[in-house]
Amino acid sequence: MFRQCCALLALFFIATCSWAQASITYDIKGVEQDKLRNNIRVHLSNLDVEKNLLTDPYWQDEVAATVAKAVQPFGYYNSDTSVSVGEGDNVTVTVALNAPLTINKVTREIIGAGREDKAFRARFNSLKLKEGDVLDQTVYESFKSSMFNYALSNGYFDYFWQATRLDLVREEKQANVLLIAQSGPQYKFGELKFIGEDKARAIIERLKPFSTGDAYSSAVLTDFNRSLNQAGYFTRVIARPVVSEADGLLVPIEVSLLHRPTDSFNASIGAATDTGPRVRLGWERPWVNSRGHSISSDIFISAPEQSVTADYRIPMKNITQDYASIEAGYQFIEYSNTSFESETLSLAGHRYWQKNRSPWQHDGSVTYLRETYDQGELSSNTTSLILPGYSLTYREKDAELNINNGMYLQMLAQAGKEGWGSDIDFAKAVVEAMLIYTVDDVHRVTVRGELGAIKTNSFDEVPTSLRFYAGGDQSVRGFDFREISPKAEVIDPGTGDLIRDSIGGKFLATSSIEYAYLFSPNWRVAAFVDVGTATNDIDTKLTYSVGPGIHWLSPIGPVRFYIARGIAPDEKTWQFHLMLGPEL
Repeated sequence: MFRQCCALLALFFIATCSWAQASITYDIKGVEQDKLRNNIRVHLSNLDVEKNLLTDPYWQDEVAATVAKAVQPFGYYNSDTSVSVGEGDNVTVTVALNAPLTINKVTREIIGAGREDKAFRARFNSLKLKEGDVLDQTVYESFKSSMFNYALSNGYFDYFWQATRLDLVREEKQANVLLIAQSGPQYKFGELKFIGEDKARAIIERLKPFSTGDAYSSAVLTDFNRSLNQAGYFTRVIARPVVSEADGLLVPIEVSLLHRPTDSFNASIGAATDTGPRVRLGWERPWVNSRGHSISSDIFISAPEQSVTADYRIPMKNITQDYASIEAGYQFIEYSNTSFESETLSLAGHRYWQKNRSPWQHDGSVTYLRETYDQGELSSNTTSLILPGYSLTYREKDAELNINNGMYLQMLAQAGKEGWGSDIDFAKAVVEAMLIYTVDDVHRVTVRGELGAIKTNSFDEVPTSLRFYAGGDQSVRGFDFREISPKAEVIDPGTGDLIRDSIGGKFLATSSIEYAYLFSPNWRVAAFVDVGTATNDIDTKLTYSVGPGIHWLSPIGPVRFYIARGIAPDEKTWQFHLMLGPEL
C-alpha cells in the first residue's frame, strides 16, 4: 500500500512539473488592437509546446503560423512574426501585421417578400462592412447569424441564404462580399389554440396584443407571455407559435396553461420597533367568474394595530395594469406610548391605470371613512368623511428584496366638502419620495423625504388617523412612533395621571440621508441623519437624530438595526430600531 501511494505521488509530481513547463507567458508586441491581441493569446494558449523548444526554427514557424491564423479573420493575411525567448517563462512574440485586406465590393440582394418590407430591407442593409473598410470576418459571420435570427423573429420562417461568399484577392489586398437572401413569405398571427382548461379564454383574448392576420413578431409574442405571467391567474402559462400547423400563412398560437388553485392562503411574520412582532394572514380567490374578477382578504395583527381588509378587483382592458377595485376595511389602533385610540370603518372605490411599460401608476378614488377616536379625556369624537382622491405613484427597483438601486415617488391628494357627505371641509396633500443608489456595489446611499399639509374649517374634528405625526422607524429615528407632533395635556385613562400627549398636526416635513458600506457579502454598516417635524406652526424648530446601524442581507430580505440619538428642542433621547423587509 505504501509503495502504491509513493508511485501515485511520483506520477502526480511528474504531471505537475510537465504542466508547469508547458505554461508559457507570451509578451505580444506590435499589435495595438485589444481584440487582435486577445485572439492571438487564445490561439497561442492552445499551442502544445515547451519553452525550451521555442529556439528551434520549426517551432518558431509554428508560432508564426498560429499568429497568422489568429489575425486573418481581421483582414491581416500578410503578417510576419518573430519569436524571442527570454528569462523565466516569458516569450516575446513580435508581430508585423503589414497591410490588411480591404473591402473592394459588397453585393447584396433580397429575393422574396422581404424585398418589399421596409424594416427587413433596413436590417439587411445594416451590414457594417462598407467599401474601403478593413476586412473583419467576425462582423461578416455575425451579420449572417443575426440576419437569420431576425428573419425568424419576424415571421420569415422559410428564410435561407441562397448564396454567401467572401472572395479574397490577396495579391491586390482586397476582398469581395456576396450576400443573397431568400426571405420567403412573411407569416401572420393565427388563432389562439388552448392546451388545458379554457375558462380563461375571454381574459387571454383581452390580453392578446395582436389580431389574427397581423405580421408575426417574436417581440410581440414575448410581450404577450409577459402579460400572461403577470396576470396572476395562472400557475404556469406559455404561448408559442406552431409553424408546422400553419393554415396558409396563418400560424396558430398555442397557449398552454395551468390555472391557480381556487383558493390560496399565505402568512407572513415580521417585526419593527414601532409595532413589535406582527402577523399578516392572507386569502385570495383569483377566479370569481370567467371575466377574471378576483377577491382577496387580509388580516393584520400587531400590539398597537389590528385590521381586516377585503378587496374585490375587476380587470379592465389591460388586466395587469388597468383595473377597478372595491375595498372595505376595519382598523383598531391603540398605541402604548400615548392615550390615543381609534376605530375606523372605510369603504373605497379605486380606479387604477398604468400605461404599458411605464413605472407610473395612477389611482382615482372615492373613500367613505367613519372614525371614532379618543385622546384620553381631551376629546372623544366621531367624524364621517367622503373623500374623492387621486394619487400618482412611481416605483422602480432592481430587486424585490435586497435593493441596490431604486426610486419611489408618490403624490396624493384628497378632499371632502361639508354637506356633501362630510362633516367638515377637509383637504389633504402628501408627497413622499425615496432614492436608493449604489456605487461600485459597496457604497449605498439612501435619501428619503415627506411633505404634507391639511386645510380644514375644523381641525378638532379631523380624525386623528388623518393628521400628521413624525417619529419612528420610517420617519425621524431616535423617537417613539408618532411622538413628534403638537402636544396636549390629557388624563391617561390607565393611570389617571396628567400627561402631554401627541395629538397630530396640520403640517409634516421630514427628510433623511443614510450611507451604508458593504463590508462582506451579506453585511453592511451604516450611518444616518434624520430631520423633521409634524406641527401646526411652520416656524416650529426641527427635530434631529443621528446614529449608526448595521444591515444583514438575509435570504428573506434585509434586517436593519439602528442605534439613534434623538435631538429635540427640549429633550434628547436614545432609541433602538429594528426593521425587517425591503425599503421599497
